[in-house]
Amino acid sequence: MPTPIDPTSTGFLLAENRNMPMHVGGLQLFQKPEGAGRDHVREMYRSMLEAEQISPLFLKHPYRSVRTGGQLVWKPDEQFDIEHHVRHNALPKPGRVRELLELCSRLHSTRLAWERPLWEAHLIEGLRDGRVAMYTKTHHALLDGVSAMRLLAGTLSTDPDERDMPPPWGVLPPRRTRSGDSGGGGLSEVPMAALRSAMGITAEAAGMPSALVKTIRKGLRNETSALSLHAPRTIFNQDITGSRRFAAQDWPIERLRAIGKATGTTINDVVMAMCSGAVRTYLLELGALPDRPLVAMVPVGLNAKQSQIASAEGGNAVGAVMVQLATDLDDPARRLGAIHKSMKDGKEALSSMTPVQILAMSAIGQAPAILTPMLRMQGIVRPPYNLIISNVPGPRSTHYWNGARLLGTYPLSIPINGMALNITCTSYDGNMAFGLTGCRRTVPHLQRLLTYLDQEVAALERAAGL
Repeated sequence: MPTPIDPTSTGFLLAENRNMPMHVGGLQLFQKPEGAGRDHVREMYRSMLEAEQISPLFLKHPYRSVRTGGQLVWKPDEQFDIEHHVRHNALPKPGRVRELLELCSRLHSTRLAWERPLWEAHLIEGLRDGRVAMYTKTHHALLDGVSAMRLLAGTLSTDPDERDMPPPWGVLPPRRTRSGDSGGGGLSEVPMAALRSAMGITAEAAGMPSALVKTIRKGLRNETSALSLHAPRTIFNQDITGSRRFAAQDWPIERLRAIGKATGTTINDVVMAMCSGAVRTYLLELGALPDRPLVAMVPVGLNAKQSQIASAEGGNAVGAVMVQLATDLDDPARRLGAIHKSMKDGKEALSSMTPVQILAMSAIGQAPAILTPMLRMQGIVRPPYNLIISNVPGPRSTHYWNGARLLGTYPLSIPINGMALNITCTSYDGNMAFGLTGCRRTVPHLQRLLTYLDQEVAALERAAGL
């Protein structure tokens, strides 16, 4: 039976166009089990095709007609074809990481067709060091980044000897709870529960005007909130094409933690400072650094504390704060301090709001990013922010899939019209992985940002006296 699509997911579907595919992706690197034969990757692919049961989340597609009153609904795919969604690829020689990232860039550039469930998985062999890669993409209407990461973690195991494990789109056997599972509601439950509360509790509605006034007041004063009115124009804030470029690398979390401990900041502050310094150097090299500090939109999961696993129904529960990146400062220590203060102010602003109020205020902050290109006002009004930076927590220990060790996981995300660069970070097994996704035309030489990120870690260590 068709089921209604929640308003947030509907927004992701309706915002999509050829230049702006609205799917998130992931690149996982695996090491084959010791003693694996030449046909191991073929066996991996076959086991992915032969999943005993497919999760309902991966069997539905968006649909609307006269019968649905023109409204978008989820409809089960009555002609589901697993071989369309799960594919086997091989890299050309010499099989370097460069060829892998180029393939992922091209796969991430194409839209998912509405007449089928909105996901794909590509098992990739041909890396010259023998590693195996898997690239997956899922429409943001189905899953947000946190939910996608938890879904992946739920199908992995800390036991290298465990076998018969389903792929992420399979149904987990009831025999035990997987690593990372801890019960609780899913990500999609908070906005719906909050919405029901908002409709039924007068106090909730009464608090909305106060939250709006506080948000606008902070925005006018150029303080961190869900609304920014002071972002400068940059080369990132242009119309984009549908072609993508992806770059990825990871750094030991201990290095970032040491910087945070020495400076009284958090790992997330250090991540933001790395991005700030790298973007500053990149724009300086291009002669395109504005005098005013850049502003990053930082997504916030509303129920990160309430839930540790993804809902079987998927969905989204995302608010946002606009963080000042202090790119006008040339001193790494001062930039880190300014970012720490901005992040702290943003968290304090959200802590006084309910989930519904956060969603509403975040929607107001996001509205200019959506309305400006729709009204063809690009370049006429200031952008609401300059780029998107998010941090998605992943498993802390080494995990395996049917004996294959997961070596690293790297996120691919969504540049949007007027926001040509997206930086998403994922922690896993002692490393912080940075995934940079940009418009291939608007963000030239994207891979150079990896070098600048590495330089910024070293600069922050020197500034911290390490």
